[in-house]
Amino acid sequence: MHKNSRQPYAVSEKAGHQHSAESWGTGRAVARIPRVSGGGTSRSGQGAFGNQCRKGRMFAPTKVWRKWHRKINQNQRRYATVSAVAASALPALVEARGHAISNLPQVPLVVDSSVEKFTTTKKAVALLKALGAYNDVEKSKDSKKVRPGVGKMRNRRHVIKHGPLVVYNKDDGITRAFRNIPGVDLCSVHALNLLQLAPGGHVGRFVIWSQSAFNALDSVFGSGRKEATEKVGYNLPHAILANADIARIINSDEVQAAVKPVKKSAKVPRQKKNPLKNLNVLLKLNPYAQTQKRAAIFSEKSHRERLTAQNAKRGVKAAAKPAAAKAAAKPAAAAPAKAKK
Repeated sequence: MHKNSRQPYAVSEKAGHQHSAESWGTGRAVARIPRVSGGGTSRSGQGAFGNQCRKGRMFAPTKVWRKWHRKINQNQRRYATVSAVAASALPALVEARGHAISNLPQVPLVVDSSVEKFTTTKKAVALLKALGAYNDVEKSKDSKKVRPGVGKMRNRRHVIKHGPLVVYNKDDGITRAFRNIPGVDLCSVHALNLLQLAPGGHVGRFVIWSQSAFNALDSVFGSGRKEATEKVGYNLPHAILANADIARIINSDEVQAAVKPVKKSAKVPRQKKNPLKNLNVLLKLNPYAQTQKRAAIFSEKSHRERLTAQNAKRGVKAAAKPAAAKAAAKPAAAAPAKAKK
């Protein structure tokens, strides 16, 4: 919605193209970019027109026919406005937005309708101090600083944080009284501005209502039971939930009677083990496997003993293991090398 106040801007259509430049073509071992014609100056022969060239045009030059504004449905705008008004009545949201409201008697702050007849700033400041709202004004006043960037040269040199928003029903001089106080904005209740109620998209603006403006909200937006008189066929949006306390609804007797009971002992799936690697699992599947393994061990042991006895009887030495044979061969091979030295 903030985009709808933008003004079109664009670079000149001629920018970067005001040269009599032409490409030299191929065959001269230079790029085919257009080059400035003529001679007798360092400018002649330099590249032109391209966005990579000095004094060339920008890439994708901006045009004034860009889509500057955004259309928003009327009902959406009204929904956002009433939501921002409702949020301004919650002290938690107002404080979260950064307003100093610790000294206020109440939120929302409603004052007598005689405020609309104030014509001097002196009376307005005295009212804010009496209500305890001047702390927020001083907070805004102290936040004034020079805007960073080019905007400081475009008639918007300073920036300041938002303070209270004064909403009135009839302007009998109230705008002249409050307009010179830093950070304070004014708005008619018949033309509430969403950008003032929620600056930067953050709801919870500190709003000071006059009594007549506060009473006029029913005619501007209607109530939950009747339509608005200042709008055609408009009703306030109804809440989807009558009770927003979800935890209370879930723990109610009616809901708990309908839901299934809590599972006390959840079954954990057993891990499937490989019987070829796990002996206990193998024995469960095949109890005879233990006897087979023992028989194989005894058979191998008896075979080894019988072979050793035969070799001893024949006088044949038992073959050494491969690792032991290598260890015995190393010193025997190293001895001749020392002899050569």
